[in-house]
Amino acid sequence: MNYRFLIYISYAYGIPIGNPLVDEIQSRGYEVKYFAEEKETISYFSDFGNVLLTVKEVIQYNPQIILCTSNSVPDFFPGIKIQIFHGFSVGKREENKGHFNIRGWFDLYCTQGKSTTEKFKSLAAKYGYFDVVETGWSKVDGLFPIKKNNKNEKPIVLVSSTFTPRLSLAHSEEIFKEIIRLSSSGKYEWVVVLHPKMDKDIVEKFKSIKNDFLTFYDTTDLIPLFKKADVMFADTTSAIYEFLLQEKPVVTYRNNRPGNHLCNITEPHELSMALKYVLKNPEELIQNIKKFNSELHPYTDGKSSKRIVDAAIDFLHKDKSYLKAKPLNLIRKIKIRKKLHFFTFKSFLKPPTFSEERFS
Repeated sequence: MNYRFLIYISYAYGIPIGNPLVDEIQSRGYEVKYFAEEKETISYFSDFGNVLLTVKEVIQYNPQIILCTSNSVPDFFPGIKIQIFHGFSVGKREENKGHFNIRGWFDLYCTQGKSTTEKFKSLAAKYGYFDVVETGWSKVDGLFPIKKNNKNEKPIVLVSSTFTPRLSLAHSEEIFKEIIRLSSSGKYEWVVVLHPKMDKDIVEKFKSIKNDFLTFYDTTDLIPLFKKADVMFADTTSAIYEFLLQEKPVVTYRNNRPGNHLCNITEPHELSMALKYVLKNPEELIQNIKKFNSELHPYTDGKSSKRIVDAAIDFLHKDKSYLKAKPLNLIRKIKIRKKLHFFTFKSFLKPPTFSEERFS
């Protein structure tokens, strides 16, 4: 059977999540296309042959399986809708507005590890219109296998920040000045990468301080930078948890959920000492990171994309009569039709079960 997959994203940071899935799907000889909710995202694609540009093209393509990195997906698109997430849960917002916000769009959630699977399974039991399978997260497949004891002669510090102003170290003038001071000393190599939705003035500000020991990268492909760096300096960005999977230390600035897997500081002048401490890779810290990872994302085989594709195909053919109909969601449905400039009364409230004869 020739399955047709659609990877539905909003912003450019969804592309590195989708690309490992594209490789896995194509390796099996199946079809796969992208659709970007935000049209400016199109310019970030390197292969435009894999991109559908309009809603009409999606409907004509008639996907059986839609893998979503966004928080929403058009209810009138054909196929089963599967949430694969655009990041790890970092607790930026209240629980009912953040990672565990059930918006009524999805038929299946592919979760990343125990710390999210158990909560989503309890929500599935509560709502009754979606299922949950733990698969791991496709974006981090490229991190594995982890290379041990691969330290740089001059330590590399990767600076990453969320775009939310109240939580962002990039919006702190004191932190900005401290990074300038420390990078000028030449003790470390500094690599800065900011969120694609970061305020443009902040981006230009950090670009302006490039020197012999500080480089700014304008990219959404963070895996090569993760592998290169010895330590991360960040705030509450979900990139922290991607970096931790390498069992490398992270120094955070005023993290909203500091734990013993992080070295959290509250004042800019503490950064220098914190970097010295974590670069020694203290045994207790590393063990705490390993324990945290086992709950967050226990998969270290680099095969989460394979598990996601397997789960999608299994769910496609599974008898789903036990699932309730999804809620009407009228306001959200009107909003997404306005956003995509496509108006239809069609809406799929229950996931279809496809037969090979119908879609061969």
